[in-house]
Amino acid sequence: MTRTPSKPLVLTALLLASFLINLDTTLVNVALPTLTRELGTSTSQLQWVVDAYNLVFAALLLTAGSLSDRFGRKGMLIAGLAVFGAASFVGGYAGGPGQLIAARAVMGLGAAMTFPPTLALLTGVFTNRKERAVSIGLWGATAGVAIALGPIVGGFLLEHYSWSSIFYILGPASLAVIALVAAFVPASRNPAAHRLDYLGLILSGAFMGLLVYTIIEAPDRGWASAASLAGFAGSVVLLAAFILGERRSAEPMLDVRLFKDMRFSAASAAVTIAFFTLLGFIFLITQFFQFVRNYSPLSAGVHLLPVAFAVAVGSTLGTRLAVKVGTKAIVTAGLALQAGFYFWVASDISPTLSYGVIAIQMVIYGLGMGLTSAPATESIMGAVAADQAGVGSAVNDSTRLLGGTLGVAIIGSVYASVYGTRLNSALPTALPHQLTETTHQSVGAAFAVSGQLAAHGQGALGGAVRQAAITAFDHGLSIGCVVAACVAVAGALLAAAFLPAQPPQHPAPEHHRVEMAATTN
Repeated sequence: MTRTPSKPLVLTALLLASFLINLDTTLVNVALPTLTRELGTSTSQLQWVVDAYNLVFAALLLTAGSLSDRFGRKGMLIAGLAVFGAASFVGGYAGGPGQLIAARAVMGLGAAMTFPPTLALLTGVFTNRKERAVSIGLWGATAGVAIALGPIVGGFLLEHYSWSSIFYILGPASLAVIALVAAFVPASRNPAAHRLDYLGLILSGAFMGLLVYTIIEAPDRGWASAASLAGFAGSVVLLAAFILGERRSAEPMLDVRLFKDMRFSAASAAVTIAFFTLLGFIFLITQFFQFVRNYSPLSAGVHLLPVAFAVAVGSTLGTRLAVKVGTKAIVTAGLALQAGFYFWVASDISPTLSYGVIAIQMVIYGLGMGLTSAPATESIMGAVAADQAGVGSAVNDSTRLLGGTLGVAIIGSVYASVYGTRLNSALPTALPHQLTETTHQSVGAAFAVSGQLAAHGQGALGGAVRQAAITAFDHGLSIGCVVAACVAVAGALLAAAFLPAQPPQHPAPEHHRVEMAATTN
């Protein structure tokens, strides 16, 4: 006997799957200092604990999305959660950096398998535009909440247990979500049995992998270095080959003609810019809270709650307003709010700034983020044929990853350059050369030098070093905020110019429908 799936239970299961993947983004980051102390992890190895996950995740998103359309989205989701949870649990047993990096890479594979089906299944269950808008708004809200809750959960675990606990916890959590998905989510796939586009699968993975790797390495190598330029050139060649191959393929994994539809391409650009600013924001504000304000990881996470709740509110309201007012107006307003936030922060950031003011600023930013990303995602999925919902979701997810990776790399590079330049002019000349080099590593390293000097009876010199580091950090943060604000302004102008207000008022063609099987008893 068949039964109609309960939409609230379907929604709950899919949102929890998305929540787990987003939670991991910041959950692991708070453990990085502990990994240095307990595993002897170098700075480069720490970077790859984070980047191995992001690289594999980004490289395999389009492939996983396409395969989920072909072989079944529910099965891909369950398999992805199993891989993600198992690799995370194994990572908790890592005895060295190499083992942990390998586990993180496998977690990236699981994330790539998990994330596209969550959105594709949502749009398959919630087919009415108003219902779909609400469900996508809630899906978008989980990202902001999870990213903000990551430091809170991670900080709590690190204060009470070992670093391994942040990896162990994701294993049983994944099993619980698998049970919910298996019980309540209906099966879904493209009913037409298309041949696999092997060339498209290979070229898309190679393009995304090389591009993300080049962006990750560019801040250290130099954006204009031979290696970086070669990486970007190679990415362009692979992208061109992918587009050419997809246009010639009788059954392409991604119909590249979709990018002629501004509901798809302009919305994808808006999502990229929104996550550029989000990850740039997280990168800057966590350093401000932990180094300048001296908050613990747990306390820093708690102080980020205003932005999490604001993203949730903005996401749920944004998709509803987009249906009534139009996607163009809401997304443009969201990007304008993000720009206003960054300009405000750049104008008044200081170590003594009231947290009440910071909280108001974060609420403005969170609302802007929610009003941008969720309606833009709804626009993307509304433009994609149902038989390509998985790969369409993967494109949306890829824009998020690319935007976030670029945000950290570019804003981080701008901040580091300004910080180093200002530090050169602000440090006391009496500071030994070796210690001067140490202070340039980060504001945290500069504070450690200050403490070391004070402990050896050189309190005045240590205080001067600390003040110089704070001044340089504030200046670097301000310029980084200006860069992010300018990017958000450009995004708002692009959305206002190119993003359609509403989808075309005509029914989808018959071949756009998707097979959605009810669960069985």
